[in-house]
Amino acid sequence: MSLLKLAWRNVLRQRRRTALLSLVVVYVTVAVLFLFGFLDGYGESLVEAYARYVEAPVVVAKAAWWEDPDPEHGLEDFPDLTHPWVQAQSPRFSLYALLRSPYRLEGGVFLGVDPEGEKRLSQVPYKVVQGRWLQGPGEVVLGYRLAERLDVRVGERLVVETGKGALGLRVVGLVRAGVGNVDFTGVYGHLEDARQLAGRKVQATHLAVGVPKGKEGVAAKALNRILPQDLLAKGVWDLMGPIRADYEGSRLFYVPLMGLFMVLAAIAVVSTTYVSVRERLREFAVAESLGLTPARLAGQVALEAALTSGVGLVAGLLLGYALLWYTSTHDVFGPLMRLSVELLPEAGLSEHLYTSLRPVYALYASALVGVSALLALLFPGRLVLHLDVSRYVKGE
Repeated sequence: MSLLKLAWRNVLRQRRRTALLSLVVVYVTVAVLFLFGFLDGYGESLVEAYARYVEAPVVVAKAAWWEDPDPEHGLEDFPDLTHPWVQAQSPRFSLYALLRSPYRLEGGVFLGVDPEGEKRLSQVPYKVVQGRWLQGPGEVVLGYRLAERLDVRVGERLVVETGKGALGLRVVGLVRAGVGNVDFTGVYGHLEDARQLAGRKVQATHLAVGVPKGKEGVAAKALNRILPQDLLAKGVWDLMGPIRADYEGSRLFYVPLMGLFMVLAAIAVVSTTYVSVRERLREFAVAESLGLTPARLAGQVALEAALTSGVGLVAGLLLGYALLWYTSTHDVFGPLMRLSVELLPEAGLSEHLYTSLRPVYALYASALVGVSALLALLFPGRLVLHLDVSRYVKGE
């Protein structure tokens, strides 16, 4: 306790160095909190976009369709998906098509859906900004950016062509979801129209399945245990393709970045503490000559560094969580994400990104600061442990 009081007194006495070291620890703590919050928030926005707009939480299809998404590998009948985690299910019919307006021609994926079933699974029906959602055959809903490229408006006709047939459909609604795959390439028609365009006697190409949020992967594995051998369920993470690889690559990139922050914190602790110890060697020599052991002197130095780092850590946690709270409730990254959607319209990115806010981030930051401080104290501590008392007491 006496060492702690003495260490705290020295921390207050050396205000400039205390402030410098605390500021570095604050910076490192805030940076660690924000990096984890941003990365997790980015991952959550990707999952939300793919699960509720682009794909579905879980998709069930024939194994052959996963290898070759041709309607000939579609479902002739629908499997029994009775399971406690299955909240909703709806058939979908996906096929490649040409979209022809009087002015433009575009290629895309025509998605035939059950209008009412889609409302239980997807947020797309609730993002119609002009017109309305599908009600029956002969209608089509487009992403608003695709409609701009085709130069079609609500009420006008659009010809959808495949190798098996063609249909003239009336545009009844435009969708603005804030997700690139929907706004730039979304084409939604009735399930019956898709079957007619495919020219094959299959009911759907796949089933979209709703499951509890965060349970997509586990639910897919559970369904695979009860599905026939020719059917395969995939969770949303498996449906994200290159975007998932990009996200996982970002997480791997954070490993050396965390190492860099650890080095930065260690350099700050060792430099500040080392200079402080060098300037106070005579003071330590006098204290040792009065009976204070080298080990207790080294402990005092460690306590001073720990107290200073602790002050910076607490301040950093308060500031870092305040920043995460603000960025988790305000669309700060909206302009950046909208630019990303413009540059990568088919990547499934959302126009909105909010950081994640989790208590475990405090543990990560504390561990990083603590380990870096312990490593850094090895150097100043050696000065105290190998102190030549007689030399410094004499003032040499």
